[in-house]
Amino acid sequence: MISDKASAANRTHIGVFGKMNAGKSSLINALVRQDVSIVSDHAGTTTDVVRKAMEIHGIGPCLFLDTAGYDDAGELGEKRSERTRKAGTQADLALILYTEDEDDHIEREWIDAFQKRKTPVIAVIAKSDQRQEEEMQALKNRIEKSMDIPVVICSSKTGEGIDALRETMVRIAGERKNTRTITGTLVKEGDSVLLVMPQDKSAPQGRLIQPQAQTIRELLEKHCMISCCAAEETAAMIANMKKAPDLIITDSQVFHEVYEVTPPETKLTSFSILFAAFKGDIEYYAKSAEEIFRLNENSKVLIAECCSHAPLSEDIGRVKIPRMLRKLAGENLQVDVSAGMDFPDNLNQYDLIIQCGGCMFNRKYIISRINQAKEAGVPMTTYGIAIAGLQGILDKVVLP
Repeated sequence: MISDKASAANRTHIGVFGKMNAGKSSLINALVRQDVSIVSDHAGTTTDVVRKAMEIHGIGPCLFLDTAGYDDAGELGEKRSERTRKAGTQADLALILYTEDEDDHIEREWIDAFQKRKTPVIAVIAKSDQRQEEEMQALKNRIEKSMDIPVVICSSKTGEGIDALRETMVRIAGERKNTRTITGTLVKEGDSVLLVMPQDKSAPQGRLIQPQAQTIRELLEKHCMISCCAAEETAAMIANMKKAPDLIITDSQVFHEVYEVTPPETKLTSFSILFAAFKGDIEYYAKSAEEIFRLNENSKVLIAECCSHAPLSEDIGRVKIPRMLRKLAGENLQVDVSAGMDFPDNLNQYDLIIQCGGCMFNRKYIISRINQAKEAGVPMTTYGIAIAGLQGILDKVVLP
C-alpha cells in the first residue's frame, strides 16, 4: 500500500491571515463552499493553525492554512502568534484580511514580510455587508496605491465578491505554477530506472515511505520502465537485467554499497538528493558540503529533520550521520537535533546545518529555512549529499 499522507507537501499552500475575529475561518468556508473551519463571533476561536486539503478548479490540489489572529495577546497568545508566523513561511499565496480603515500597520508589516519572501499577497477587505461602500473603496484605493497588490472586497455572509477573490487566486496561482519535478531531466520516456529501497523501520507497516512513493508515481507518469529491489538484491537485479539501467536511485543509507555494484554507464543518485533539489537549492547544498571536512571537536552541527517521529536505535539523522561526523571530526563534536517545525531562530551558534530531504514540507518552507541559514552565514546541506561526501563518492553521484 502506498501512503498519500505527505501529499499535502505538494499542494499549493494558501494562508489566510488577519487580526482576531477578522473572518478568516468564514472566508475559507465561503471559498470552498463547505463548513471546514469552526466559526464564532468570539475572538480567538481559531487557537492553532488548521490545515484543510481541498481542490480548487484552476489551482488544483491546495492546502488552506486557517491561522490564529496575529494580534493575539498574553503568554498563550504569543505562542499562537508564533505558530501563525511559522505558517506564513509555508504559504505559497497569502490572503491578508483588512478589518480597519485606518490603523493597518500590522497588515503592512505582514505584507512586507511576504513580499520579501516573494510570496504573492491578496488584500481582502472582508465583511463588506457590514461596511460603507465609500469607505471600502477608499481603503481599496489606498492599499493598491501604497502596497501594489491586488485588493478584493467581499462578504463571506452574502457571497458578494467571493467569485472575484477566487478568480484572483486562480490567476496568481497560475502565473506562479510550479513546474519542478522530482527527477528533473535525469530521465526521459523509455528510460530504465532501478530503485533500491531498503524498508525503513519507521515507516508504517505495509507502506512505502513518501520519497519512494512519490518518485515511483512520477516515473510512471514519465513512462519510464521501473524496477525495485531491496539493497541486498541490487547486484542480482542488475545482473538479471538485459541492459544496465539508465539511472539508479538509492536510499542514502546504502549509498556506498550500491555504488560498488553500479555499472560505469549508469547514473547514480539518491531519493534524498532528488528531494533536496525538488524542495531546495541543490547548488547551495553541494557547496555547503565542503564544510563537513572543516569540522573539528569544537564545532557544532544542527541536524534538522522535517518529520517528527520516535527515534529508532539506528536512526539516520540522530545516530548514523552524527556517528559518521564524529568519526571524521572527533568524538566531542556537538550535534543538536530539531524536528518538525522546531527550527531554531538563532542559527549563528552552528558551524553547519544538515537538513533532511524535506518530503513532509512544501518547497516554500524549505526555501525559508535556506534563506534563514544564508542570512546567518551558516552553510547548510542535506542528508544524501552529506552521506555521499562522507563516503567519498559525491563526485560520482549525479545532482538534478
